[in-house]
Amino acid sequence: MKCPFLLLILVLSFRIFAQDRGEIIQQRIEFISEQVQSENMDLTNVIEQLNYYFDHPINLNLTNGEELEELYLLTGVQINDVLLHRKAFGKFISIYELQSLTYWDLQTIQLVLPFIRVDDRLDQLHITWKEAMKQGKFETYLRYQPMIEKKAGYAEVSDSIRKASNKFYYGNGDRYYARFRYTYKTNISIGMTAEKDAGEQFFRGTQKQGFDFYSAHAFFKGGKYLKSAVIGDYQIQVGQGLNVWSSYAFGKTADLTTMKRTAIPIRAYTSVDESRFLRGAAADFGYRNWSMLLFASQKKMDAATIADSSYDDLEYVSTIDLTGLHRTTSEIAKKNGITEGIVGANIRYAFGAFRWGAAYVYQGYDKPFQKAIQYYNQFDFRGTSFRSLSSDYSYVFRNINVFGEVSKVFRPDLDPQHGWAMVHAAMMSLDPRFSAGILYRNYQKDYQTLYNAGFSEGSNTQNEQGTYAAIKWKLASAWSINAYVDLFKFPWLKYGVDAPSFGHELLIQPVYKPSKTFEIYGRFRQQLRQKNSRDSDGTVTEIEDVVQRNYRLNMSCVLNEFVSLKTRLEYVTIHRASNTPEKGMLFSQDLIFKPKSSPFDLSLRFALFDTDSYDSRIYTFESNALYVFAVPAYYYQGSRAYVLLRYSFWHSCDLWVKYGVFLYENRNSISSGSEQIMGSRKSDLLIQLRISL
Repeated sequence: MKCPFLLLILVLSFRIFAQDRGEIIQQRIEFISEQVQSENMDLTNVIEQLNYYFDHPINLNLTNGEELEELYLLTGVQINDVLLHRKAFGKFISIYELQSLTYWDLQTIQLVLPFIRVDDRLDQLHITWKEAMKQGKFETYLRYQPMIEKKAGYAEVSDSIRKASNKFYYGNGDRYYARFRYTYKTNISIGMTAEKDAGEQFFRGTQKQGFDFYSAHAFFKGGKYLKSAVIGDYQIQVGQGLNVWSSYAFGKTADLTTMKRTAIPIRAYTSVDESRFLRGAAADFGYRNWSMLLFASQKKMDAATIADSSYDDLEYVSTIDLTGLHRTTSEIAKKNGITEGIVGANIRYAFGAFRWGAAYVYQGYDKPFQKAIQYYNQFDFRGTSFRSLSSDYSYVFRNINVFGEVSKVFRPDLDPQHGWAMVHAAMMSLDPRFSAGILYRNYQKDYQTLYNAGFSEGSNTQNEQGTYAAIKWKLASAWSINAYVDLFKFPWLKYGVDAPSFGHELLIQPVYKPSKTFEIYGRFRQQLRQKNSRDSDGTVTEIEDVVQRNYRLNMSCVLNEFVSLKTRLEYVTIHRASNTPEKGMLFSQDLIFKPKSSPFDLSLRFALFDTDSYDSRIYTFESNALYVFAVPAYYYQGSRAYVLLRYSFWHSCDLWVKYGVFLYENRNSISSGSEQIMGSRKSDLLIQLRISL
């Protein structure tokens, strides 16, 4: 049996390494993106990690497991399997030894093979200036996204009308993006990013400095005692995301490995979200089994401020705006309305398969935060500052990985018994073909930190209790099934839900993959959430069950070395007592053409959709230029088509051009308010140039 298996791995390795780098990474990003029901997301960090480890594969003979966690492809049990094998039998002699690992199957090997290696060479710890300049990489990205169909907010009106109204934008409808970065492996990163959103001014008016948003950083990683350090803009990740986690984190997906947060203490910030990052300095120190992260941040944030005449015109903040948009009079008035200061520390201990950490964070503002009190938000943070303390753990014992975090918020208005959040979980590999996970979380209604990303059903790590269970089962060589069920409740009111509520989510996804060139999967997903009834008489609002069911059939087929096809059919139904039943349908056909000897890559899509309303919208992933993410919502009736062309030239340049168009039926206008388009067509164009030296 061993020889055929070795032959399989050998063939598989040739197949994987024959694939284009972009194709390998795109497959993983598409899998992650399809789980996200949002048009706005940022997976920059994930792409950067996979790109780096594609160029610099992880040496299985030297890794302590941290780099393998950064791939987002392996469970803690599988990573520990590598370390235990190395401890028991010595260093890996060949990549083919992976077949002997207890909890690795062929699919796991296929996932990680492009990102790992086996040899005895030591990675250089000391970096010389000459080597860094010679082997480093300089990259420049320039992106242009023009407005094609004119929107209502860009109408020609007088300055007095534009100033008095919040319906009209000051700038043009084009979007500009520029990014300049130097990197040396993962050890050094120096870069700057700039962006102008559609509707914002550019080198005039309130934006005389040019772009509306600038970000810069200088990052170092790799010292013996100074493990990493950054000056400028950065992100912090601690534990399981309850206390502080300033970057994107995965929610519920069909892959149970994403239920565990993989914390990378310091990341250089290279995205364009204008609120979810820290600005200042951070350093991570290490000595033997101990590490300590120290960080400090101070930055301006957009906020609506109000002067209170009864207290000598003392200003306070009523709302904090996280959109980063400065297009209208009111949006411009909010710009830099409040200063946020954050300091924190995170101490960590690692011994074998055991990890423990504790973190303390202070967060304060230069103006009191006093948002209007509503029934649902009366336990939210108000004031000028708060503190939070947390402890997290992870331990792998044989085939079980247990992990979790407990966090407490300290505010003057909170009783010591309140302001708690906790998550505890376990992932088990009962067999190379069967894995399972279970997670329990309990976030009290008065627990609130403003930078978190704990596992949750809601958008905040607050006011939620739930239990999540998932399995991954390989039934046969060609058949596998992923499934999860999540039972949750919200002990207090939520926005749009005027009573405590509960719900559940269920997903079942069987996969049939008889060969490396063909895959077909089905998916059933049911979500029950409770919302306010639409039949309210204005006095007491009852809540009702809203049940949404999604059915999906997806087929991927590699016809030959150059051409791939992807076909999808998705159907959705929504039932609630106060509304007539709704449904929606989407059919899409993709063609990907990537000839190996040609500098051109081509991706095409044609889709038909028919939904009863925006409520029954369907999200689906779209291919795009590197570091551009698109999961648009398809709703109403019509068709969608796009073409994405990539042209590589001069061995160091790539040009992406994408044109897409929605054609709606029986509609004379699209969207509403300032974003309204008169007509039935909505187009988008993107042009991006990358220069890599």
